[in-house]
Amino acid sequence: MVIDWIRRVLAGKTAPETEAVLREQLARMPLLAGLDQEEGRRLSELAGWVLRGKNFSGQDGARLSPRACASVALQMALPAMNLGKEALEGWSDVVLYPSPFVARDIWMDGIGLQHESESVLIGQARQDGPVILSLPDARASEQLDGWNVVIHEIAHKLDMLNGIANGSPPLHKGMNQMQWSRVWSQGYRQLCRMLDRGVDPGWLDPYAAENPAEYFAVLSEAFFELPHRLRLDLPEIYEQLKLFYRQDPAGRLSEPAWEPAPEA
Repeated sequence: MVIDWIRRVLAGKTAPETEAVLREQLARMPLLAGLDQEEGRRLSELAGWVLRGKNFSGQDGARLSPRACASVALQMALPAMNLGKEALEGWSDVVLYPSPFVARDIWMDGIGLQHESESVLIGQARQDGPVILSLPDARASEQLDGWNVVIHEIAHKLDMLNGIANGSPPLHKGMNQMQWSRVWSQGYRQLCRMLDRGVDPGWLDPYAAENPAEYFAVLSEAFFELPHRLRLDLPEIYEQLKLFYRQDPAGRLSEPAWEPAPEA
């Protein structure tokens, strides 16, 4: 099911009623608090482009309201707000389920045998195209609680701009690839060592230790959701993400109170 209201294009611009819904959602989402007027304008414009250019469809009876689609589009646009539309190009479908969904994957092993597996997921960014989301979890990601499935999957899509997701997306001019690799490798190894010793990583989701691609995606969530915590505990990673996303969420969001992090 494709939502008609997001498909109407007026001379390449977002329809006025869609703009109104985007402004409404932008004003009410804690994740987007602190954006100034110009940032809000750019974010709404990019989210409108997402709504016009991507095919939003509901599966298994998922009901896609204008507000729900606007919420998802704004969250998708946030990481790319200062990167431009090209950061979100190369794929065209956003598939939304009414709950966690079953994903089936087929792969070949090193000796040519084909394998198939099933996983229950709340989000997936497929190398072959769509971003797939559980709609309730995508809506829950509007809050500032350190967890955001939409940003997580968009981080994977950005990572895929130069091939398979591996935690090393294409860097901007002026960024240093050697420094990026050093900082991220150190952070990933430190987390793996903590978990091996049974140390609770605190605010950092242990799923980040799954592989370098997941580490990048989980830390991207933290960058937008828990920027003060990330900047305090992993300052070099924060600075790399600040350069990559061309944003400083810690500078616009209020600093929360928290307990001291556990020793690494």
